[in-house]
Amino acid sequence: MPFSHFDAILQQVAPLDDIPVAVVDAGQKEVLEAACAARAQSIVEPILLGNAQQIRALLTGLEQDTGNCPSFRIVDVPSSEAAAAEAVQMVERGEAAAIMKGHIHSDAFLHPILAKLRTDRRLSHIFVAELESYHKPLLITDAAINISPDLLSKAAILQNAIDLARILGVEQPKAAALSAVETVNPAIASTVDAACLAKMAERGQIQHAIVDGPLAFDNAISAHSAEVKGIHSPVAGEVDILLVPDLVSGNILAKDLEYLAHASLAGIVMGAKVPIILTSRADPPRARLVSAALAALLHYAEKSK
Repeated sequence: MPFSHFDAILQQVAPLDDIPVAVVDAGQKEVLEAACAARAQSIVEPILLGNAQQIRALLTGLEQDTGNCPSFRIVDVPSSEAAAAEAVQMVERGEAAAIMKGHIHSDAFLHPILAKLRTDRRLSHIFVAELESYHKPLLITDAAINISPDLLSKAAILQNAIDLARILGVEQPKAAALSAVETVNPAIASTVDAACLAKMAERGQIQHAIVDGPLAFDNAISAHSAEVKGIHSPVAGEVDILLVPDLVSGNILAKDLEYLAHASLAGIVMGAKVPIILTSRADPPRARLVSAALAALLHYAEKSK
């Protein structure tokens, strides 16, 4: 059978009830294809926010093309910004259990969320990558929200990713704190942070994971590369989580994997009052579908606490 780490995530969410998700600025074909698929697979109950006339026209076209596009609740709003604000209000009223980014710029999407839906946890984004060349899902964080996190911010970002990996069934995830080299060099600040994070995990300040660093990308992914370089690490070749030094390096890494290694990337934001599905406007429907599944799994994990 063809490999698919994403299928395992979809199977995990299949027995759960649909959750209502506010889709912000839903007037784009790819967004609506994902909404139709998520509804068809009983993952979420999408609520479509945006230009109602445009959304209905696109849905009619999709129904003609696929014959698999059910009816949806549509909320007509005058702008992308108004759609984002309305989605936050729907969460506050208890009408939505998650928010999904549609055809809207990330800054406009996140602005009301950051203003109204913060908690005492750090907001951070996690990519879940499916690669034919790697034997399990690979979590990459943070490549979308935190620009230049300091040490304590990195610890919080890493803890969010660990918590997601555990929800996905990895009891003790293995995390690599990445840098350009595998030795501590005070001239490269990320190597110092990485070493501190590894020690913090040993001392219980970061919980439920094995953390090693600094590790270069090749040492984290390849046990052979680590062996050749004389690196003895329980993470090398078995890494579940890649903690990147900053947003720029993480964004480049994720997009390199997507466009050159043909990775499929789902994405989720943790740390807000509800899961936030922060996908790219260019993401295919399947990535959006799995992102919705991650939101549902997070919602039910939070409810079970």
